[in-house]
Amino acid sequence: MHDIRLIRDDPAGFDAALSRRGMDAQAEAILALDSQRRQAIKAAEDAQAAANAAAKQVGAAKAKGDEDEFQRLRAQMADAKAQIADLNATAKDLDAKLTQRLLELPNLPYDDVPDGVDETDNVELRRVGSPRNFDFAALEHYDIPGVAAGMDFETAAKLSGSRFVMLTGATARLHRALAQFMLDTHIDEHALTEANVPVMVREDMMVGTGQLPKFGEDSYQTTNGWWLIPTAEVPLTNTVNDTTVDAATLPHRYVAHTLCFRSEAGSAGRDTSGMLRQHQFEKVEMVSITHPDQSEAEHDRMTRCAEAILDKLDLPYRTVVLCAGDMGAGARRTHDIEVWLPGQNAYREISSVSTCGAYQARRMNARFKPQDGGKPEFVHTLNGSGLAVGRTLIAVVENGQQADGSVILPAVLHPYLGGKTHITATGQLS
Repeated sequence: MHDIRLIRDDPAGFDAALSRRGMDAQAEAILALDSQRRQAIKAAEDAQAAANAAAKQVGAAKAKGDEDEFQRLRAQMADAKAQIADLNATAKDLDAKLTQRLLELPNLPYDDVPDGVDETDNVELRRVGSPRNFDFAALEHYDIPGVAAGMDFETAAKLSGSRFVMLTGATARLHRALAQFMLDTHIDEHALTEANVPVMVREDMMVGTGQLPKFGEDSYQTTNGWWLIPTAEVPLTNTVNDTTVDAATLPHRYVAHTLCFRSEAGSAGRDTSGMLRQHQFEKVEMVSITHPDQSEAEHDRMTRCAEAILDKLDLPYRTVVLCAGDMGAGARRTHDIEVWLPGQNAYREISSVSTCGAYQARRMNARFKPQDGGKPEFVHTLNGSGLAVGRTLIAVVENGQQADGSVILPAVLHPYLGGKTHITATGQLS
């Protein structure tokens, strides 16, 4: 959420930043609503002050025994009380409308974020590794014989409908091994604190991280009001919801492996084949809660943590900074890491690492107490995939596929697979 004081101070700059996201000017309408709200608050305060003064006159009239004046002032007080209630209700309604308006606006991109409208305007930061040269036609993950044996879309569709998959045998074990490998790496080498979090959260937690109120159609809600998390970003970031922490404890760095749920409402017709885009999937998610002075360095650090997983798996990838028009609503800057998928002959996103500044913290009322004893300030929040487990499985099997339908697996995973080194063409670990 945005600080209304910053919009008052620089409405033109606010609109200019929003225009980089392809949005029309908002400041004039917001400030008009803010002015009405402030006027209503002042009117209520003035009426209350007048009522307080009249209350003293009522007491004086009573003490003098002036019954007529006493009754007149009592009637005046009753009218003032009703007026104050109306003015307070108006101020409260305007405040709710202003808050709703601010909650629906996206974050402002940092100045160094490139201009642009979509993924074609993203800027590559680096490219690591070289795509393998195949002496046969590379297949997509669901067509590789050894993998397809353990990837059952038909049964999943019977159970749950489209965009679900049931993994079995070697494919299921590989999926589990990848998640364990990611967690161990982040905990042992990157000093992240592991968390096991709920996958159902209250509505205000979704508001806190920006999924609500504007993007509710992208997520699932239970009949009794809980929301299924689209990523562990939601519970991990909200650990500081409505909390003031000591600056000395920052940064808080977490990692969690969870089920994630997304309706994919805005992706009709995209990636319908295979398991690239599912309603239910698993991610290893990283979240950092930092002092504002640390957030820039933390963004680079988290990006390197995600890249390290791909380095260890020996998978080719590239890292890009998203343009202003391609970023998620809560981000001020986003680094996307895209892994090479030979079956698609393309780089595809496997991680997004975003810094949100104080945008989420303001929504959550998450602050820190400065060590010098100054006024509490809002923390900064960051989140990133470390990595999407299913997409990593896709990358591993597509890059490791062999002409006979088997798959050679990365050496770093062998200890997690009982020493097995590949998936046979018939779908067995060997």
